[in-house]
Amino acid sequence: LPGSPPDALPSTGPHSLRDMPHPLAGSSSEEAVGGDSTPSPDLLMARSFGDKDLILPNGGTPAGTSSPASSSSLLNRLQLDDDIDGETRDLFVIVDDPKKHVCTMETYITYRITTKSTRVEFDLPEYSVRRRYQDFDWLRSKLEESQPTHLIPPLPEKFVVKGVVDRFSEEFVETRRKALDKFLKRITDHPVLSFNEHFNIFLTAKDLNAYKKQGIALLTRMGESVKHVTGGYKLRTRPLEFAAIGDYLDTFALKLGTIDRIAQRIIKEEIEYLVELREYGPVYSTWSALEGELAEPLEGVSACIGNCSTALEELTDDMTEDFLPVLREYILYSDSMKSVLKKRDQVQAEYEAKLEAVALRKEDRPKVPADVEKCQDRMECFNADLKADMERWQNNKRQDFRQLLMGMADKNIQYYEKCLMAWESIIPLLQEKQEAK
Repeated sequence: LPGSPPDALPSTGPHSLRDMPHPLAGSSSEEAVGGDSTPSPDLLMARSFGDKDLILPNGGTPAGTSSPASSSSLLNRLQLDDDIDGETRDLFVIVDDPKKHVCTMETYITYRITTKSTRVEFDLPEYSVRRRYQDFDWLRSKLEESQPTHLIPPLPEKFVVKGVVDRFSEEFVETRRKALDKFLKRITDHPVLSFNEHFNIFLTAKDLNAYKKQGIALLTRMGESVKHVTGGYKLRTRPLEFAAIGDYLDTFALKLGTIDRIAQRIIKEEIEYLVELREYGPVYSTWSALEGELAEPLEGVSACIGNCSTALEELTDDMTEDFLPVLREYILYSDSMKSVLKKRDQVQAEYEAKLEAVALRKEDRPKVPADVEKCQDRMECFNADLKADMERWQNNKRQDFRQLLMGMADKNIQYYEKCLMAWESIIPLLQEKQEAK
């Protein structure tokens, strides 16, 4: 029933993904972009009713091309670790080596993406390609189209972060590189998204533009079916389980937004304080030139303030580069989860409307049409995938924020310890002057 919480459904995984057809896909496997969109077998048992890029030179490897690496290199450097699900990891992706490209029409940054894998879907054990931001954006759009029932990790915002003007500065480029690296790692760790054909193309294609130009031609029937569900159907009651998820996401985003705004104000005040400290310290140094016995203690105070300034600058940089990006990522993550939840509601509303139409037929035992059964399949698929992704997201969130808060505590402890050591260092100087008298 729409108003009652649904039964728990198992998570999807790569094995069921490749063995079974997805309820949202058509009967023909050729209409799907890749054979990577199926629910788990248990789910079926639970059923009850772009812009044109430029070809860039980048030294040894031409931009937009993939370069295979030797098998010995893979064996020497690739370690198969166990992930949080206890499964052997067989796909590793790294984003590094940002390079600035200046052309006649535009200036932009590309990033090197190195992929190492033992999966049979990859023809080579290792690839190296260069991609720009809009290529990442293309990938995310394709994942949303082909995997509408799953939570797609968010990309860092395209435009510069508030307060940052130069998007080609080393600090901004490095912050974006870290965010893009995390984006790909989120996909790599996902048991369904990591097998998506578009993801494979993104990691390995020599010429990504050839795939980007195909545009709407590669939309799967599954993606189209959800995309064409409009607001024409009104949801009566969201199941309690998903209503709780929606309420949690609203509160979570509100809290993180408040923390983000306050943190930005704190950083702004710290930067203003840092400017004052840098002007404050040299005053004691110039004053010491006019004093005799006080010269050494005054120089000590000046050095102490200088050390405190350095420690504060390090703390501010850590907050800007490590703390704020995580907050923003999870704010965007909550928006992505809300989007999937809304799609799920639309499919449920469509199912309820069609089921009601069948019930109103003047028949003793009306037969359930195939389109109603298919709609129910889609709803059950959404339920299972959304719950599995929510659980995975919660696990990642707990791990990320535990690490973030521990790091923040450690950085603050280090800052105050440095300031304490700096101020304690001038006490012997003052004591020596008193003893001399």
